Amino acid sequence: MGNKVKSPFADRVFRTCIGIFLLAVAAIILVPVLNLLALSLTDPRRVSELSGLDVFPKGFSLIVYKVLAANPFFMKSILNSVFITVAGTLINLVATSMAAYALTRPNLPLKRVLMLLVIVIMVFEPGIVPEYLVVKKVGLMNSMWAVILYKSVNVYYLILLMRFFEEVPQSFIEAARVDGAGHWTILSRIMLPLSKSALATLGLFYGVMHWNEYFRASIYLNDPVKYPLQLILRQFVVLDDTAALVGAGTLYSYDEAARLSYAALRAGTIIVSIIPVLMLYPLILKYYTRGVMEGGVKE
Repeated sequence: MGNKVKSPFADRVFRTCIGIFLLAVAAIILVPVLNLLALSLTDPRRVSELSGLDVFPKGFSLIVYKVLAANPFFMKSILNSVFITVAGTLINLVATSMAAYALTRPNLPLKRVLMLLVIVIMVFEPGIVPEYLVVKKVGLMNSMWAVILYKSVNVYYLILLMRFFEEVPQSFIEAARVDGAGHWTILSRIMLPLSKSALATLGLFYGVMHWNEYFRASIYLNDPVKYPLQLILRQFVVLDDTAALVGAGTLYSYDEAARLSYAALRAGTIIVSIIPVLMLYPLILKYYTRGVMEGGVKE
């Protein structure tokens, strides 16, 4: 039987339906975010006029962000989150890359045993109690490094990177060895440049994981100066602990601050917490569709 040729009309209908579906999904995702942004920018006297589907503010006011910026703990928490995310992501990528390279070497001793241990760790992840005892034993309590070093190598991401490394032709590695390159040179100058798309993707996953971390921060950190942004957000939005942020409002003596809506303050806090991730996605998105051999010489 011959192959059926799809008509141009059917193809246009199909593309139109897909476009409408994607627009609907985008609207479902964007409307709540835009509504929070509109709520945070709405004039405090008109907050009650804003409905759950409004995406434009009623009036305009920056009082919410002035209150947040005036809170030293809130601003410090943003810097803490940036430090935890950047340092943690770098450590994750370095450790995962080194582990993936080692486990993809054909002459690695006890390779089967090591892979079995990796799979066991992925399936039977240690609980929070032994992890807490380890952190306490090594002296990392009340240290941001306890949050940064947590899960330096995610086993699932490790396996993904191993698949990328295995796609690199052996001829590249053999040619480098002939030229006298060692393992570190092969990893840094051949494997990593040819795996940019994988590293960018894993970097995004690791970065989002660190940026959204609050559970372990609430366990290991007891100094408010070291709290990350997500822990402040959890205390304010989830636990309804408004004392810290509302205290900054006393810096303002005019009536606008007195009429400040707690709902608008929560919305502004959420917007501040998601802006870095929203800005990061477009920068990483271009790497998603690139192949592992981009820029390489094909066999």
